[in-house]
Amino acid sequence: MKTLLFFFMLSASVASQAADATESAHAGIPADQLNFFEKNIRPVLVESCYKCHSESQKVKGGLTLDTKQAMQLGGESGHPGVTPGNLAESTIYEAMTWKNDDMQMPPKQKLPDDVIANFKKWIEMGAPDPRETTVVNSNGGKRVIDMDEGRKHWAFQKPVKQTPPTVKTEGWAKTDIDKFVLAGMEAKGLHPVRDADRPTLIRRIAFDLTGLPPTPDEVRTFVADQSPDAVKRVVDMYLDSERYGERWARHWLDVARYAESSGKETNVLYPHAWRYRDYVVESFKKDKPYDQFLKEQIAGDLMKSENKRDQAEKIVATGFLAIGSKGHNQRDRRQFAMDLVDEQIDAMSQSMLGLTLACARCHDHKFDPVTQRDYYALAGIFLSSETLYGTYSQLQNANPSTLIEIDRAANQIASLAKLTPAEVAQLKSRYAEASATATKIREEVRSQSMASRDSQSAANFLRVRSSFDRADSMKADMDLFYDDGAPRTLAMGVLDRTTPVNTPILVRGDIKQPGDIVPRGLVEVLCAKGEPLNISPQSGSGRLDLAYWIASKDNPLTARVMANRVWLKLMGSGLVTTPDNFGTMGQKPSHPELLDYLAVSFMENGWSVKKLVREIMMSRAYQTGSVHDAANYAVDPDNKYHWRMSQRRLDAEEIRDAMLAVSGVINYYPVDGSPVARAGEGRTGIIEVLREVNSNPQTYRSIYLPIIRDQIPEFLSVFDFPDASLVNGDRETTNVPSQSLFLMNNGQVQGMADAFAQRIAKFEGDPQERLSYAYQLAFGREPTAGEKQAISNFWTRFPQEAAKNKSIPKDKIQGMALSAFCQGLFASAEFRYLN
Repeated sequence: MKTLLFFFMLSASVASQAADATESAHAGIPADQLNFFEKNIRPVLVESCYKCHSESQKVKGGLTLDTKQAMQLGGESGHPGVTPGNLAESTIYEAMTWKNDDMQMPPKQKLPDDVIANFKKWIEMGAPDPRETTVVNSNGGKRVIDMDEGRKHWAFQKPVKQTPPTVKTEGWAKTDIDKFVLAGMEAKGLHPVRDADRPTLIRRIAFDLTGLPPTPDEVRTFVADQSPDAVKRVVDMYLDSERYGERWARHWLDVARYAESSGKETNVLYPHAWRYRDYVVESFKKDKPYDQFLKEQIAGDLMKSENKRDQAEKIVATGFLAIGSKGHNQRDRRQFAMDLVDEQIDAMSQSMLGLTLACARCHDHKFDPVTQRDYYALAGIFLSSETLYGTYSQLQNANPSTLIEIDRAANQIASLAKLTPAEVAQLKSRYAEASATATKIREEVRSQSMASRDSQSAANFLRVRSSFDRADSMKADMDLFYDDGAPRTLAMGVLDRTTPVNTPILVRGDIKQPGDIVPRGLVEVLCAKGEPLNISPQSGSGRLDLAYWIASKDNPLTARVMANRVWLKLMGSGLVTTPDNFGTMGQKPSHPELLDYLAVSFMENGWSVKKLVREIMMSRAYQTGSVHDAANYAVDPDNKYHWRMSQRRLDAEEIRDAMLAVSGVINYYPVDGSPVARAGEGRTGIIEVLREVNSNPQTYRSIYLPIIRDQIPEFLSVFDFPDASLVNGDRETTNVPSQSLFLMNNGQVQGMADAFAQRIAKFEGDPQERLSYAYQLAFGREPTAGEKQAISNFWTRFPQEAAKNKSIPKDKIQGMALSAFCQGLFASAEFRYLN
């Protein structure tokens, strides 16, 4: 009631108009949806459906599934096969689920649950489908890839250092970046708007570098500093902040699909994933050269180390390859292995190269010059490596794994406390007892008569299995500690197998249809013509060769992709608006010369991310205001040419962290590890983590919240936290009613508003000065005259309205009013948006 009343009184004056957060859609199908179809839908249709439902075969039921139009139309039943966005009106999905005895497809064997889940997700996203009416015969015609022609694609040619162009407008450009941007504007008849004012600029810089608002003292100091180096000083101050590493690590964790569980049908916890998260934070904080950063994540275990601590860090880095989503319930070990490798190739190629190489698993890539040979050459590298992700054997986990033990001399932090000798003995005793009980139950079942076993076979199986699962769970707990009670340092990661292997091309991606053996190697189109593609037999798995190839200055994609990612995070949109796809189906760069300039400068400056960030922030293009200009808007409504700084909504983590910071309750030093590490594995572990997070709201930064796939904290999910199973270089941004309702009614938000109110109440000064202080904390500025009048009206009317409710004690009304005021600031558009 208190918040609703305040919204009606104050929202018109406090909240600045929200920007339209929905970006204009690209022509055709968005790249992420196209990739989803090619990777998860088309291969299943080809493998499981086309035999009976394609024009190249004898069509059954009048249903063809090899074109978009025919698939949506349906067959002889008269019902649509697929209705975009509507599962209930999609008979193909109903048939896949086998819920209708009269309609079960494929008829001989139900599709795996994760495949059905992918079709569900695809239909719900609108069933994007690029297939034309005319299709190539699945057995006959085959696309021929011309590598020479393929290498002509702009992204497959090495970036060249560009000379800044000459511009007509004098005095505006302060840096070479500005000249590229201004030349683009002049070519379109555009002009830059005025620069951002000082309070707006420092708020922008603070959030972009630390994910937190500037303090009132920082704003006052910056506004008062009129020297030419004022902006550089404040940028360097935030770059040197401990908080910078946390903010920019989160950008990479989106791309690295970081999470602390497996996801899919059996959501198994990964209690040691947090070490990779901390590695990424430290890497950005210390400005580790980006090429080194990439090499460590692919082959850190194979690189030379300076000492035990450095060795441990490099091993933890390979967690990048181990933290992806997995179908632990897959009973076919070969299928699990190929699915794991596919996920690794997909994550590596999209995050580091901006290519969708995994689309070549079942057939040559439909759009890019990438062959199945390229895919299986890479697959051999990863199959020659052992991925160690942990988890113990249980009923719903047919694919357990060990972990990598870090040398104790590395002195790595632990998330578990040391046990006493008595606690160690108790763990061992419990395991011995559980193991003995399990063995006893198994022998009892074996000794039963055959008739009894037949009648209760399922029950007996579950009885035996559950008893051994309990024993395995206790052994997993015991194995976390040394005999002296000290916690073992364990990490997810990758190690080379003793004997490397080459893998056959799998026809249509089917493990039951092996073809020609492919030597381990690199992607042909990204190598110079005539350059060796295969991995030397002396190179082990080949991961180290792959790492150095990706992180090479000769690779045409690596520096471009990262330069574009940095530009996107600072400028609101990428020079290439499909940051994870630089292939032929991705968008061309709006400023190709500028992208090459940034990529080459990035490499020349030692692959330093901080230097690249500083260079962009020191440009006038970054420091431009966000005011509207009708003439510019008519020509460039999407602000493709950066004539102003686009307004943009804060990320979920920024909104939550800003509330914690403004309330004065933020904890910058969380306990080591993660709640997931303390909960352990299994379904009970997930329940414990969710109970801890929901019942005891945490005050540490959002990057340290547990990220469990399909169980993302509500505070993050409501503000568009990305799917942690997929590479995501550019989050979606929505502005929907559920977000406003969350800010009005969520208990954590109300608790932070109360803390904010207490902070304001303790501020020394008169009531007007306290409310001005609230504005300085929340918005980095003083309230306007109109806002002061609205606040005055609110303070007059709120007590009057609240007094009508006899259940509210009179001595609580002023406190309620202040809390409602603070919650209103949190809920305003200005708090959630950057100008």
